Amino acid sequence: MIPNRKPYDVLFLCTGNSARSILAEALLNAMGGGRFRAHSAGSHPKGAVNPHALKLLARSRLPTEGLRSKSWDEFAAPGAPSLDFVFTVCDSAAGEVCPIWPGQPMSAHWGIADPAAVTGSEAAIDRAFFAAYEQLQRRISLFTSLRLDQLDRVALKQRIDEIGRTSDAAAASS
Repeated sequence: MIPNRKPYDVLFLCTGNSARSILAEALLNAMGGGRFRAHSAGSHPKGAVNPHALKLLARSRLPTEGLRSKSWDEFAAPGAPSLDFVFTVCDSAAGEVCPIWPGQPMSAHWGIADPAAVTGSEAAIDRAFFAAYEQLQRRISLFTSLRLDQLDRVALKQRIDEIGRTSDAAAASS
């Protein structure tokens, strides 16, 4: 990180902002070592965080205070953080026309299967949430390991796109 640089602001987007983007926000804030400030939002927010997401985060000993389902409009409004990165984590949000983000952030699609869409037993739902959590954790680990201050914009864009196309840590770090 560049000395005295503010943390990188990262926005995770999903349609409902109740599960995947919330998990990503909590994970990056925990794993980012102060280098990143994560946010999440949705194009059509549910208005509440999925209780399975909150349960998983609590079980993982990650803070849940302040997590809320909110509209992406908050991040396009005056006074919003100047974003450095925007990652879509669901295919629906990736296909939507996004607002103009302050700061001209770099963006990538990191699609994750929607655990909130899984029906069935509590065990099946818990497995779906854990699978999404693990995939996000791997991708965020790869992202936080990037030497952002040593990559030019083209190389950085290539790397964040690669992270979104793989679940395999080796493929994205090559």
